[in-house]
Parts: sequence; C-alpha cells; structure tokens
Amino acid sequence: MPMTIPFFRPDPTAKTIGSVLSAEAVLGALPAATLVVDETQVIRYANNAAEQLFQSSAPVLVGGPLADILPPTGPLLALVEQAAASDAPMSAYGVVLDTPKTGVRNMSVHVAPIADTPGWVVISLQEQTRALKIGQQLEHRNSARSMTAMAGMLAHEVKNPLSGIRGAAQLLGQSAAEEDRKLTQLICDEADRIVALVNRMEVFSDDRPLERTPVNIHAVLERVRRVAENGFAASIKFIERYDPSLPPVHGSHDQLVQVFLNLIKNAAEAAPSKGGEIILSTSFQPGVRVAVSGASGRIQLPLVVTVQDNGPGIPEDLRPYLFDPFVTTKPKGSGLGLALVAKIISDHGGIIEFESSHARTVFKIMLPIVLGES
Repeated sequence: MPMTIPFFRPDPTAKTIGSVLSAEAVLGALPAATLVVDETQVIRYANNAAEQLFQSSAPVLVGGPLADILPPTGPLLALVEQAAASDAPMSAYGVVLDTPKTGVRNMSVHVAPIADTPGWVVISLQEQTRALKIGQQLEHRNSARSMTAMAGMLAHEVKNPLSGIRGAAQLLGQSAAEEDRKLTQLICDEADRIVALVNRMEVFSDDRPLERTPVNIHAVLERVRRVAENGFAASIKFIERYDPSLPPVHGSHDQLVQVFLNLIKNAAEAAPSKGGEIILSTSFQPGVRVAVSGASGRIQLPLVVTVQDNGPGIPEDLRPYLFDPFVTTKPKGSGLGLALVAKIISDHGGIIEFESSHARTVFKIMLPIVLGES
C-alpha cells in the first residue's frame, strides 16, 4: 500500500503560511530523487524526480523492492542497510549508479532513518554532474562560435587562392605529357576536396537571425526516421516512445531536421550490423532554465528529445571534445557533424548533452516551446 505521509504543521504565529502544508507536496517539489522504503526495503513513496530518474511512474515504483531499481551488489543498497541498522543518517558522494533505465550517473546519496517509524528510511539521490553538464553545453556554444570565425576566414583566405591553383593546374595539364597530367589532375582533385570541406564549414558563418515558427517535433522525427529507414539505417530497428501531448518547439523545422538527421545517422553507424536498435523518445520535463546570451532572463527548456543506440559507446578520451570541430571516430569523417548540431541547438537557445557506456549511448536535447501553448 502507498505510504501516507504526515503533514507539516506550520508555526501558528507565522503570517505567511495560511494553510497546512503537505509533506508529500514538499517532497514532490524537490529536485533530488527521493524514495521512502520500509524495514523490508520495499518502496513506499517516490517523488516526481524519482519518477524521472528511474523512468517509471510512482504507482509502478511504490510497492516494489528497492533491489528492482538499484544494483543488488552496489554501494547504494549497502548504505541503506547501514542507515537502517545504525539508526543514523549516512551520506556518500561520487557513487556510480548504473542501471538500464538510469544509465551511468555520478550521484550524491543521503539516507536518513525516519524517527517515528523504526526501520524506515528516506533516500535522496542527487546527480553531481548536472551543473557540470550544463556548463559543458555552454562550452559547446563557444566551440560553435569559434567555428564561425574560422569559416569566414577560410572562405576568404583559402578558397580564393585555391581557385588560382586549380586554374593553373588545368592550364599546365593541357600541354603536359601523359605522366604529368596525372599530377595536375591530382592537384585539381585535392583542390576540389579542400573547397568542399570549406563549403561545409561555411554554414557556421551564417549568423542571420533564426526564423522561428511553431514546429511539431514528432513530425520532424517522423520525417528523419523515414529517410533513415529507406537509406543508411535500413537494417536498424526503430523504437518510438513519444509523449503525444507535447507543445510545439519554437524553432526552425529544416534546421531541426538537420540536427536529428545527423544524430540518427551517427547512431545507425554506431549500432551493430545485427540487432542494431535506435530508440527515439520525447517527454516534457519542466524545471530546467538556463541563461542564454542575448536573452533577458532565463529560458525554460521543458521539451526533451533523446536519441539512443546500442552501439559500443563513445571512447572515453573523446567524450570531453565530442562537440569540438574535427573530432571524429570515423575513418573518413570530417568531424563537423556534431559541431554543426551544437551550433543549431545553441541558435535555438537549447542544450544538448550525452551519456555513453558499453552498449548504450544517449544524446539528450532540451528545447524551448512556443509560449502560450499547452
């Protein structure tokens, strides 16, 4: 049976609180995932943050064993047992939580016994890296801005001289011997390759204001999925977990198509050739607000889209630089795809982050919605 949480009684002399405040309402508003378990380690209460962390609703969590959602041999269950046995609060920092639903997360854990109910404890789990991740997203924006300056410089300083080099090579080829023509053709081919690379980078120098309209994110994902299934991801199994009640995104339809086309293409290339799987999901998660350059105040980013694959994961040494230009794990990749994704998401005022472990990589995009929509 679900736990009945008692009420906090406010100080009768306080004038700011006019009614009895429910403890359940307070716990539900906390950003930390909070669980209450009984003496048999059965979950009796789960707040909203716990539902998000474990990707399960409270009715599913409540009444189930704690061992069903936590690693049975990990430090978390041991910490709960110690707190219950000693009847004293316990804390641990830098605890790794690794489950199929949560992924790999670095957590701060606090366990405290409930004084009036022997054997019962309250568990609070707070992700340590949340603020760090948001800080990294701001660094990704700076990387995109540096690409803007580089692209403008290359367009002027590289493409113009290359045109002269290519023209000279063509003229030399007209009067050169057969063996030398191969060399002049090589010069032309390499000049064309460099120009193509610079052309790809020129998109970063486009600093025109973003033309925003209400965009149905599910229409964007459906279009990209159809393109993928009929092309580069023909052998991949797609799983969709959508919230159909989501409001529109405030952004550019074509640019968002480009973002998810790049992410899904990367996911398809990372997934195994047999049993490859890509999970697309959408959800509404209020509470994330960030300060964006040029905006007055903080922007709320409640619309969340994730792209998950079951590939081998991203190498540890590349993870801090993944959104930087020219960083890639592909033998023939240019390393501009994720840098472009970071720029487009930045232009939308959004955030992109990722989590990667063995056989699981998840890219998470948080975007603003059209104000006034519900």
